[in-house]
Amino acid sequence: MPKVTMPQLGESVAEGTIGKWLKKVGDHVDKYEPIVEVITDKVNAEVPSPFAGTLREILVQEGETVPNNTEIAIIDAAGEGVADAAAPAPAPAAESPAAATQPPTVAAQAPAAAQSPAAAPSPTPIATVPAPPAPEPTVLGTGSHGPAGSDERMAPAAALDRSAGNGAVPEPYEGRMTPAVRRLAREHGVDLALITGTGHDGRVTRDDVMRFVESGGAAGQATAAAAPAPSAPSTSPTPMPAAAAAPGRPRTDSLKPMTPMRKAIAKHMVESKTTVPHAYTTVEVDMSGVVALREAIKGQYQAREGVSLSFVAIIGKAVVEALQQHPDINAHWTADGLLRKANINLGVAVAVEDGLVVPVIHDADRYSIHGLNLFVADLGSRARSNKLKLEDIQGGTFTLNNTGWFGSVSSQPIVNVPEVAILSMEAIVKRPVVIETPGGDTIGIRPMMNVCVSFDHRATDGAQIGSFVADVKKWLESTDAQTPVW
Repeated sequence: MPKVTMPQLGESVAEGTIGKWLKKVGDHVDKYEPIVEVITDKVNAEVPSPFAGTLREILVQEGETVPNNTEIAIIDAAGEGVADAAAPAPAPAAESPAAATQPPTVAAQAPAAAQSPAAAPSPTPIATVPAPPAPEPTVLGTGSHGPAGSDERMAPAAALDRSAGNGAVPEPYEGRMTPAVRRLAREHGVDLALITGTGHDGRVTRDDVMRFVESGGAAGQATAAAAPAPSAPSTSPTPMPAAAAAPGRPRTDSLKPMTPMRKAIAKHMVESKTTVPHAYTTVEVDMSGVVALREAIKGQYQAREGVSLSFVAIIGKAVVEALQQHPDINAHWTADGLLRKANINLGVAVAVEDGLVVPVIHDADRYSIHGLNLFVADLGSRARSNKLKLEDIQGGTFTLNNTGWFGSVSSQPIVNVPEVAILSMEAIVKRPVVIETPGGDTIGIRPMMNVCVSFDHRATDGAQIGSFVADVKKWLESTDAQTPVW
């Protein structure tokens, strides 16, 4: 019988963890239908079945981690699946080469009143392919920084689509949560409709479920509600009670178990920090021109494209322009030396629930700011809803990291091995700076941003990285309201 194997979900990924089986033994499976959710340090992806037929046996259970190419399931193939049994499992259906390198089309999503229903389509010279509407993503730095988010550091960001991509939720609850929280609720028989979520956008978190269970569940809440009101206080002096715990906080220490994604991230970060000699270079950039450009077309762009213009896309454009001049930075470190990559594939780190992924914009140097912006929005949305495909997270050559959304002005990201460098964009902050003029120095208020590049000192040195980041700075400071976006 044909067997399904653990796919390789990235060049440097050697193993994967079964997060959730989307089919049960005995279920019919269509060819290329998602059959299992696999988790690595780079992605939480649904893996399609290479065969059509009946799921006969599950060989690797949820939560188990196995190397690439390990057999994880057996399918009793039918029709074309039988013919495929003698051949290696075919790769998942992929877009044509032309379609795979075209920016997605992002439809308008803001309230109808905020847009013109007759807005004309963008006259971009780059062909676009249909894709689900995607608001601007939240972007996260690779490394140990906190949960990152929108790059709207000068103004609020458009909200992301945070819909859960799969899995059944106990009725009648229809809210959003991670598969791990759903599983925990099922294990304890908890009706999630009885829980008020304390996570982002009202999500029910693992802690919410455990507090509900520890309090006695629905019975405990009913008992608390039916408890008699306290009697009138006595006039006799009594000792003051000890300070009560803050509402909603656990009364005892609790262990938050590591999810498969957190385990994978931890392993990858330890590998990077223990094998790569990290070094860092930081420069500050006057973002006056970038801010002026974005402010000049922000409203027009939102109305025309249905998505806000991201600082990430503008800075990403500066990065890919500089990478064209510095091929040693657009490279992978190998045991035999520095492997310069022919294509510039820009990874953009994206925050997901209790983790991060780094989807990749392939051939990023081919696109305008607008083209990069569509990719940033689309990949971020699909990363959060577990809809990334294998090719979306493969082949990265350089990573762009955004820690500035929460106000960070200085951070040192961890290199995303085997890449040799990662650039972190910090918060854009107005501050007084010295301005040189023909008449002498003056003090002015400018929107400034720190840029930090972490690099593998085996592959390159400070002088080369300094030259690279100087070109990024030069491009950004040469930007103004007339810089082409489309």
